[in-house]
Amino acid sequence: MRAIMAGGISSSRVLVAGASGTIGRAVVRQLVADGYRVTALLRSVGSGNDLPELAGADVVQAALSDRSGLERVFAAASPDCVISCIASRSGAPKDAQAIDYAANIALLAAAQAAGAGQFILLSAICVQKPLLAFQHAKLAFEAELAASGIDYAIIRPTAFFKSLSGQVKRVKAGKPFLVFGGGELTRCKPISDNDLARFIAQCIGNPETRGRILPIGGPGPAISLREQGEMLCELAGRPARFKSVSPRLFTYAERALNVGAGVSDWFAEKAEYARIARYYATESMLVLDPASGTYSADLTPEFGSETLRDHYARLLAGD
Repeated sequence: MRAIMAGGISSSRVLVAGASGTIGRAVVRQLVADGYRVTALLRSVGSGNDLPELAGADVVQAALSDRSGLERVFAAASPDCVISCIASRSGAPKDAQAIDYAANIALLAAAQAAGAGQFILLSAICVQKPLLAFQHAKLAFEAELAASGIDYAIIRPTAFFKSLSGQVKRVKAGKPFLVFGGGELTRCKPISDNDLARFIAQCIGNPETRGRILPIGGPGPAISLREQGEMLCELAGRPARFKSVSPRLFTYAERALNVGAGVSDWFAEKAEYARIARYYATESMLVLDPASGTYSADLTPEFGSETLRDHYARLLAGD
């Protein structure tokens, strides 16, 4: 197994799995700029043809379920470090098991067979309170990674800017901003794609991050859903208008769908979606204080300089 010098060196070879995703693209772009020799692993080569962020990287393809195919790609790339940015798209139980767990297991096996010295996993901060299928799948792989013997770092970011941008066009069109309850049920310290990519890159060969779980947010303070709406309305030049949605709607939907979940995969999947919606409507994306059992903005590390306000302003200017 090859070791990597602290801070990385320009000749170090890094393989990024999930390179066509939002964070994966940002990571590849950052690593290329930093001088690494980057292999961008995609499920389909065609999916990378229109991604300028992958310029400068060697774009390769392998199905995540094809272990022998992965091993051939890894043998050719000979990476010193592997970064996994893969994640299930839906969060449904079967998808989560196949991607968040099994595909990562295959990546880890291929990394070790190729002699990689480090494995960096992009996880999620929400796994600290696991109530959903994809959270359990992520935790199961985190445990496998920690026990594997490879040098590793597990990164658990808070909310992404993209996940908080779904109402930009709605507000610009003069519609009210949707909140759950009064809009103060949850808070987060969102982090930009670029800042997260820089944080991940700084973990390569870094002894201070070795064998650690690293929660990370963007520059604070922690912001509530209502505060996001107020900020967005202000930037759009609209009066702050809100429409409240009760999280109980998701509870009622889950109960109704659970009636058929035992006999139908369709009902089971939709019931999980309702659980996912309720979770994000009621749980903060901050570090969970083990002493108090409550979410803590003070315990949530901050990194970077890009703010959600800057992001909203760019989106509004570009629409």
